[in-house]
Amino acid sequence: MRRFGNALAAFSTRWVPDAFVFAVILSALVFGMALFLTDRTPLQLVGDWYGGFWGLLQFGMQMALVLVTGYALASSPPARRAIGRLAGLARGPLTAVLVTAVGSALLGMLHWGLGLIAGALLAVEVARSCKERGVRVHFPLVVAGGYTGLMVWHSGLSGSAPLLVNTPGHFLEDQIGLVPLSETIFQPFNLVFLAAMLIGAPLLLMSMTPKPEESEEIADTSEDGRTVGAGRPDREELRALSPAQRLMHSRVLVYAVVAVGLVYLVPALVTNGVVGMDINLLNFAFLMAGLGLHGTLAGYSAAAADGARNAAAVIIQFPFYAGIMGIMDTSGLLEVITQWFISFSTPFTYPFWALISACLVNLAVPSGGGQWAIQGPVVIGATESLGIRPGVGVMAVAMGDQLTNGIQPFWALPLLALTKLRAGRILGYSAVVMLFGILVASLCITFLT
Repeated sequence: MRRFGNALAAFSTRWVPDAFVFAVILSALVFGMALFLTDRTPLQLVGDWYGGFWGLLQFGMQMALVLVTGYALASSPPARRAIGRLAGLARGPLTAVLVTAVGSALLGMLHWGLGLIAGALLAVEVARSCKERGVRVHFPLVVAGGYTGLMVWHSGLSGSAPLLVNTPGHFLEDQIGLVPLSETIFQPFNLVFLAAMLIGAPLLLMSMTPKPEESEEIADTSEDGRTVGAGRPDREELRALSPAQRLMHSRVLVYAVVAVGLVYLVPALVTNGVVGMDINLLNFAFLMAGLGLHGTLAGYSAAAADGARNAAAVIIQFPFYAGIMGIMDTSGLLEVITQWFISFSTPFTYPFWALISACLVNLAVPSGGGQWAIQGPVVIGATESLGIRPGVGVMAVAMGDQLTNGIQPFWALPLLALTKLRAGRILGYSAVVMLFGILVASLCITFLT
């Protein structure tokens, strides 16, 4: 496994391009497929591309805020101490991977946003902590462990498709009604899959650990990426500031904002719980917690500024993926692909082929909610015609959607920004986890439904 992992990592490092290049190449590939498989003209496809190009502006801003507010929260002194204690559990190269992968997977099952940002920050802190203690760990492999949560999230409590079909007024309600979580994420086939991933993914990554002399440690960043923030001035320094400047260091001002925020946040969390937490509520919770833990606007602003420097890749690349979604949806390419899978399926084999089709579609439409909006109607139509329970179709799409995140750098953008690694440095390792996950998911959805 070590030789296999090293070979894949070497291949992906050499041949997998930067995430931005990947987005452009994928745009061209989808454009070519739509040109040959649909009746759209090149000019119409360009219009489809542009029409979808701005479709993720809101989502892109939300994702940028996940990164900035999550980074600012994690860089507060109390959070740094907590992450540091967790990182201290890593006593060697194997436990470094284990701690990061298990932590990321558990958080990803709880909420995808937590798995996304906390997995990246945990990977950085584990690698840095080990280096400071003289423990040599392979940083790209640890970072791959931090990406594990994004390969289980859609089977967890924040899965977009399962939550959506259990929400009154969803766009397929007239067709399938409300599908309770007991028919989707709490089905035995999904729970077995999650258990297998929680155990198998860390073990696979650990088995690929290079020899110590071949390991690539985290760069010597000193304080780079380790925000200390603007420390609160002492009394003499505060007196020297103008009244306007002192407001930035006022604890009263921050705690007043946090108190008002909690008036909305606490009832919302009690009502919705983690299951009902959407991306806006997650960002709001990150913001309020970060302000409270930093204690001053000055400290929080300094931490947020550090986080914002890592958000450029997210901001600039999301429009390209929105353009891909525009081509897939408007041209009818997605329906062509899905109907092709239906054409040779039976009630026994369709869940497997629906999962595989979702794996492929995720490469071009790497948004769980967006993919369900496009692919859901076709899959539900197929399950109805084949006599399959709708919850199985929902989870086939959900499981396929999450697994090819292992080779799709879209969701890795915040991780890559925070760890300062190229996509190719980690995708060789995460591809192994993806293949394992596809095998397990295929067996579960075929034989346990």
